[in-house]
Amino acid sequence: MKIKIVLLKVFLLLTVLVWADEPVRFTASATSTVILDRPFQLVYTVNATGKDMRTSDFNNFEVLAGPFESRSSSYQIVNGKTSSSVSVSYTYTLQATKTGTFTIPSASIVVDGKKYNSNGLSIKVLPADDNATSKSGKEESRSAAGQGISNENVFIKAQVSKSSVYEQEPLLVTYKLYTLLDVVQCTNRKMPDFKGFMKNEIELSQNKQFSYENFNGKNYGTVVLYQVLLFPQQAGALKIDNAVFDAVIRVENRQQVRSIFDDFFDSYSNVQKAITANGAAVNVKPLPTNKPTNYNGTVGSLNMTSNISAENVKANDAVTLKVIISGSGNMKLIQNPEIRFPDGFEVYDPKVNNNFKTNTNGISGTKIIEYMFIPRHSGEFQIPSAEISYFDIKDLTYKTLRTPVYNLKVAKGTGENSTAVVSSGYVAKEDLKKLGNDIRFIVTDKFELKREENPFFGTTLSWLGYIIPLIISIILFLVFRKNVVESSNLDFIRNKKANKAAQKRLKLAAKLLSEGKKDLFYEEVMKAVWNYLSDKLTIPVASLTKESVSTELESRGVEKDLITAFIEILNTCEYARFAPNSGQQEMGNLYETSIDTISKLENTMRKV
Repeated sequence: MKIKIVLLKVFLLLTVLVWADEPVRFTASATSTVILDRPFQLVYTVNATGKDMRTSDFNNFEVLAGPFESRSSSYQIVNGKTSSSVSVSYTYTLQATKTGTFTIPSASIVVDGKKYNSNGLSIKVLPADDNATSKSGKEESRSAAGQGISNENVFIKAQVSKSSVYEQEPLLVTYKLYTLLDVVQCTNRKMPDFKGFMKNEIELSQNKQFSYENFNGKNYGTVVLYQVLLFPQQAGALKIDNAVFDAVIRVENRQQVRSIFDDFFDSYSNVQKAITANGAAVNVKPLPTNKPTNYNGTVGSLNMTSNISAENVKANDAVTLKVIISGSGNMKLIQNPEIRFPDGFEVYDPKVNNNFKTNTNGISGTKIIEYMFIPRHSGEFQIPSAEISYFDIKDLTYKTLRTPVYNLKVAKGTGENSTAVVSSGYVAKEDLKKLGNDIRFIVTDKFELKREENPFFGTTLSWLGYIIPLIISIILFLVFRKNVVESSNLDFIRNKKANKAAQKRLKLAAKLLSEGKKDLFYEEVMKAVWNYLSDKLTIPVASLTKESVSTELESRGVEKDLITAFIEILNTCEYARFAPNSGQQEMGNLYETSIDTISKLENTMRKV
């Protein structure tokens, strides 16, 4: 009994709860572009329990509903320590009353007696579509899967930031999707080779930002698909070729209406369409001819500073000269400045540290060059300035940057008067100087060879050295062979990773839930369930139906209540778009139900 009590105390000590002490964050989020007379959501989120949440007047916006409060919490146990977090959201449904760009002021909330303010938002309101545009979009979305889709309703534009640039001046090319339909996926099939340019791709976020843009009187949903920063390498008219993208578009099936239920419960199909983005022509102007002698092709806006580790040293002491080049432009072409150090200095290869960032405005950052040298004899020396030249894209002139000249005083070192000497390549033989006793000779006359009395080969230990690695190799061969056999079974791998893939999708759905994105949330939950059932039952998604799922699960001994729960989740996701008043609470319940149902089926399938 005493042993049990001691173990219990130790266990309790190891599982002490450590509650997350995060700073309070109160943020506001909404889409940056909305359409006149079309509702949108404004969400305030705080990572703590607060009270007295207040907002300013929503000028130019009408409040249709809200605020609706929703709450979520999470717990995590790592190495016996438990942390917790909470998130509270307040959702408003707004509608713009006129076009223009308007500001929503910050809101306030009180947490633990302290007042916190959120960020403000700037929202652009586009004019509403005319009746002809709306009708055209609806008719197109009801096209049958086998029919073509108009290029007026789905297209991609290649937008060039400038039509005329200088050599090496950064040029941004953006491929943006414009659509009036439901585009499920869009990937690039063939991109231009950008002949005549040096390119730097810009990494886009995995969750691509969706917004609206009014183009030719129509409000298109837009998404940036690909961005690249180009640096023209030659003057003249350069052409950017066409790009081809593959899009998957969700369209409504047109079928003969047999009853009122056929018209209510629509069915959809995915249609693939190749979309070509037209190229562009860019006029590249040559750089002025009055180039400095040390110019190496750098274009941009630069600054250069330097510092030295010490100006009073002793002979044989190491000294570091650091040169820092900062700014923006084609930073990757900047070469290390050449510094001619005094004769008799031992100079090492410079250490270079590049810290560059590529964004839509170009490449910016710093280039740090560290020159390390050792003066081998005493005296007073000058370290000449480092120079770089570049073409300033703002002033359209060449500029030269220089570091200051450093005066170095070298005192007599402890090893300077020794017998060893080193000759510089730029001094005469009579100017040789002693640098130190740096050479030590190897002793070669005191070696005595002896024969080993007890040879190692043939002993038990030597045989174990052969047998043990052989046994380990056989075991590893059998283990790896088993893994290879399992890896070749694709159905086994999909079945094994089904739960992990579903949890990953549900995690994304939880993020969409916290952001109040209803349609995307239901779509992600439905994808998670369908893909999980496909992987678990080893049946393609395209061949799955609710009836086939029920039949297959019953044949595997799954309880009827669990099968019904899956069907209800799928039905809820399909009917969600007909329930505009469904709130965060219902979405949260569906999220929890999906996790619980998948977990139960996972446990059931393991037993089977």
